[in-house]
Amino acid sequence: MPLTEARPFLIGAAVLLGACLWLGWWIPSGLAALLLAGLLLFFRDPHRTPPADPLALVSPADGKVICVDESDDPCFGLGKLRRVGIFLSVLDVHVNRSPCDAQIAKTHYSAGEFLDARHLEVDLRNENQTWLLQSPRGPVLVRQIAGLIARRIVAWKNPQDWVHRGERIGMIRFGSRTDLYVPSACSVQVQVGQRVKGGETVLATWPA
Repeated sequence: MPLTEARPFLIGAAVLLGACLWLGWWIPSGLAALLLAGLLLFFRDPHRTPPADPLALVSPADGKVICVDESDDPCFGLGKLRRVGIFLSVLDVHVNRSPCDAQIAKTHYSAGEFLDARHLEVDLRNENQTWLLQSPRGPVLVRQIAGLIARRIVAWKNPQDWVHRGERIGMIRFGSRTDLYVPSACSVQVQVGQRVKGGETVLATWPA
């Protein structure tokens, strides 16, 4: 699925590289080759193995934890929830994954600005899409937030689909933020500044 999103960019970079080589423009050819390599790096999609613990809620994205706090549900009226915010740089894998086994009950898209994904009001002002995942243990939200460079939020699943923990649900192109919202009874297992891997790192656990 990431390769489907990457195809027009890869074709464009490959055509540019071929044209530069044909014309004998060696410095532009080197830059075009770097662009092509960078695109392949950005759209990579490594295999991930979720932990076996049935109480684990895994990270929906690769990146750096930039906030661990409580916040009101931004879309569906679920009240106060625990939130873990993850910043994805252009060097991170940008595939988003389901944190748990669940049915996608609803999604909510909101157009907005394209502030830097580390901005204090990015979750309120930027373009975003929020997923309401109804798991057997309770509701969970995944919120995809576009950043300064990211200009497209991509969804690969639809409401009423069932997803497994660690399964790919979408991506955000070129730098972004992904937030996980869990019920207050859950225990957060990460802290600000920690690096996490989507589909593998346990961000929180359900109560036993």
